[in-house]
Amino acid sequence: MRTTILSLSLLLANFAHAAPPEIPDDMGRLLAKKGLLSQIDQVRQSVTHKASDLVVNALGFLGVPYKRGGNSADTGFDCSGFVKAMYEQTVGLILPRKAEQQAAATQQIDQGELRPGDLVFFNTMRRAFSHVGIYIGEGKFIHAPKPGAEVRVESMGLSYWSRRFDGARRVQSSATDVASPAQTIEPKM
Repeated sequence: MRTTILSLSLLLANFAHAAPPEIPDDMGRLLAKKGLLSQIDQVRQSVTHKASDLVVNALGFLGVPYKRGGNSADTGFDCSGFVKAMYEQTVGLILPRKAEQQAAATQQIDQGELRPGDLVFFNTMRRAFSHVGIYIGEGKFIHAPKPGAEVRVESMGLSYWSRRFDGARRVQSSATDVASPAQTIEPKM
């Protein structure tokens, strides 16, 4: 377990210090002229920092027991209660309580676009978006799986999860990728 946490911490540190993508010369000159390069880098660092903090915070809850309707380490977590608590504690965003509401309130992304901190949804009860976890990188996610189990990290590549994968979503504020503190994310109607 400690090896896994150390590996994930190193992965996140590498992710956080990755160079921004190359910008074509004309675009780079335009962005530099407008003073936007530093702003883009600040936004990227802020998003990366929040995602890293979110994943590191979530890993701190490994072993907390599952409890249906639970939303705290004291009482235990169910899947959506865990996600809601992690986003509220770490990022200051208030997500809806149920997994399907969380899916409705977030932006759909392709599985290939997953970044640490994104949400991954699964159909575990013969209905869409019946289970949710937080993507932590390298094809793994952290979640509160089921009664009798504890918060744990699992591979999305396992046949159980890959057969039930229901989509990836990104939590965003209304205008930017960086949400303001204590912002409530509502389902889109």
